[in-house]
Amino acid sequence: MNRRRFLKYILGSASLLAFASVFKGVAMAENITPMNLSDEEWKKRLGAEQYNVLRHEGTERPFSSPLDEEKHEGIFACAGCGLELFPSKFKFNSGTGWPSFYDAIPGHIAEKSDYSMIVPRTEYHCARCGGHQGHVFDDGPKPTGLRYCNNGVALTFIPSKNG
Repeated sequence: MNRRRFLKYILGSASLLAFASVFKGVAMAENITPMNLSDEEWKKRLGAEQYNVLRHEGTERPFSSPLDEEKHEGIFACAGCGLELFPSKFKFNSGTGWPSFYDAIPGHIAEKSDYSMIVPRTEYHCARCGGHQGHVFDDGPKPTGLRYCNNGVALTFIPSKNG
């Protein structure tokens, strides 16, 4: 192996590892086509609070979302692009003031490390549009022990036809 080929191999591997460390947990077999809109397109598509949360990783006030109290059967989807993220059967009352789920639809969210509060947290985003949803913690109920703490403004609720 010559030096040029070796360097290409090293750089390619490093790029792949960097991508994987930023966004882990996305099932590529899902064939989710990324949605890339300009900032202006996002501003037209979303309300001001949705834009702040989904595009700038903001956080809504606790206990401000009606979705925190939503108890009907259905699907919680990304408010930015409509990708289904959580079936209602995964929802639980965490008492935090934000809609919380103990699991997500496999491959529909991407995770990255967030150091904005000094202590690292795991942030998650919609796998299609990259919209910020919230943070995942390891203090949830069985069977996963996880708590996906979601901004309600980043979600839409689609009631099931049965429920």
